Amino acid sequence: MTPSASGAAPDARDITVGPIDLAARVDEALAVQAQAFGLSPEEIAVRRHIVLRHLAHPGARALGALSTATGALAGFIYGMPNDRAQWWSTVVEPYLRRAGHDGWLDDSFTITELHVLPAYQGRGIGTRLITTLTDAADEPRSILSAIDIESPARRLYRRLGYQDLARRVHFPSAPSPYAVMGAELPLRR
Repeated sequence: MTPSASGAAPDARDITVGPIDLAARVDEALAVQAQAFGLSPEEIAVRRHIVLRHLAHPGARALGALSTATGALAGFIYGMPNDRAQWWSTVVEPYLRRAGHDGWLDDSFTITELHVLPAYQGRGIGTRLITTLTDAADEPRSILSAIDIESPARRLYRRLGYQDLARRVHFPSAPSPYAVMGAELPLRR
């Protein structure tokens, strides 16, 4: 999924967003994540097991951004109702508590991963993925974590209504700090 031979970027209108069997397409999804997020093969191997474990969680859902021509993934998202007993929640809870926002861990839908191939970024695909996924959530709000720098991802989340709940969150083995963000649902359009 790179620019065409003419040098033109791929056309985002040729992308459909809908449910996917992420477990069956985990390797393809992780290849998208590797390109979008700059992951090494070792990091991909670790994340594969994590994704498959997450998908077994009650209420976990995944969507793909699929090429209408080839069926290949141009992006994907998955998430689940938040559970305070999950590893992510146990890491972010002290940061949220210090900021007075630990209540966000209850009755929230967590965006676990959202990645779009670089050639398709900035074309509204990430917005379509996250709004479609959260529109189907039963929870009244959504939470996620993103690297704590000004980035296109953070700007997207803010545009949709996410606000910083905690910053400088350190995950074990992550080289950069993260921000935890939350938004009331439905997301802004």
